[in-house]
Amino acid sequence: MKVKVIGAGLAGCEAAYQLAKRGFEVDLYEQKSIKRHPAFKTDSFAELICSNSLRSDDLYNAVGLLKQEMRILDSLIMEAADHCRIPAGKSLAVDRNGFSEYITNKIKENKNINVINEEVTSIDESIPTIICAGPLCEGQLADEIGRLCDRKFLHFYDAVSPIVEKDSIDFNYAYYKSRYDDENTGDYINCPLTRDEFQTFYEAVINARKIAVHDIDDEKYFEGCMPFEEMARRGYKTLLFGPMKPVGLEHDGVRPYAVVQLRKDNAIDTLYNVVGFQTHLTFGSQEEVLKTIPALRNVHIVRYGVMHRNTYLNSPGIIDHHYQFIKHPSVFIAGQISGVEGYVESAASGLYAAISMAQYLNGGIKEELGPDTMMGAMAHYISDQSISNLQPMNANFGIFRMEYEGPKNDRKKAYVEHALKKVEEFSKHV
Repeated sequence: MKVKVIGAGLAGCEAAYQLAKRGFEVDLYEQKSIKRHPAFKTDSFAELICSNSLRSDDLYNAVGLLKQEMRILDSLIMEAADHCRIPAGKSLAVDRNGFSEYITNKIKENKNINVINEEVTSIDESIPTIICAGPLCEGQLADEIGRLCDRKFLHFYDAVSPIVEKDSIDFNYAYYKSRYDDENTGDYINCPLTRDEFQTFYEAVINARKIAVHDIDDEKYFEGCMPFEEMARRGYKTLLFGPMKPVGLEHDGVRPYAVVQLRKDNAIDTLYNVVGFQTHLTFGSQEEVLKTIPALRNVHIVRYGVMHRNTYLNSPGIIDHHYQFIKHPSVFIAGQISGVEGYVESAASGLYAAISMAQYLNGGIKEELGPDTMMGAMAHYISDQSISNLQPMNANFGIFRMEYEGPKNDRKKAYVEHALKKVEEFSKHV
């Protein structure tokens, strides 16, 4: 039996892989080689546009639990991430290009996956389809998705951090250290500022020129990816409690007033991402602002921060907790366009949508993950019809549902052990 998957991003590649390993023939449609959104830079699949970090790999962190659930279910995305991992403290960061190339090769080598380099402009509901078009979806395909969901689209604006050359960092000021690392070494390059230096930086940010955003009535930001200039405008100390927080980053016994952290972006250690500095300042302003930081006074930016509009569904009442359209059961949707937020969450939704699609085509969905697993909790959250205005949300224990009456300090441990046991059992039947 053949299934159509639209989009070779994180969700689409995961969905195609999961279906192919279950014996389905997959037509994977990807338009990048013939029509590419400006936010993308390569023709590789599963390209990471924003950060190269998949966030915490701590099992008792919500996204860490989600990663482990995915590993249990033989996730291609997690296989690639573990293979292309680079040092980033307790976070799982990857070599950006190596990660995409690994996934691209795995997909193209799979005999059950037929990659079709075409733009999809219509959706045939008689063909089993998983839409993984991504949050940058536009044009005729966006119109078709709108038709399926009665035009109930929402949107928010996402921003990308600059990437700089390591050789342009001044190590007379910068130092290596992970937060709370007692050894004064670590996986991050830290660029400290004194109070006066922060004041100069802050004034430069407040007065910096911003790229105009056209054709909208308002700008809606996802709180977890707020442009740093918008954080600064919320108050003088906002950045000090956010991406420039100095806590745990003392050097030579001294705590800086503020710190800008840089995270390795490639395996050969030549490029670094400015952590938490997603932005939509003009390119000239980005350079002016970063050069007020002593360690970055000669910085060379190889990729400037950019702004892009992300589209997602107001999913409750449109899709169910298997990522299946309620009114169009042969069509599923996954990735950020479905209402989840984040790299890992997008891939997880593609994984779960594919497993659900496989069951649907084999006689009906009989096995499912409940909200007492992180993967199931995400699917239940975005399909919860008590929510009238869905807001994209990363994996978190606030949406996790499991009865627990033990000590508060043991709650996450109990959640994690329960969830992993449930996913292990689920994996035996799907």
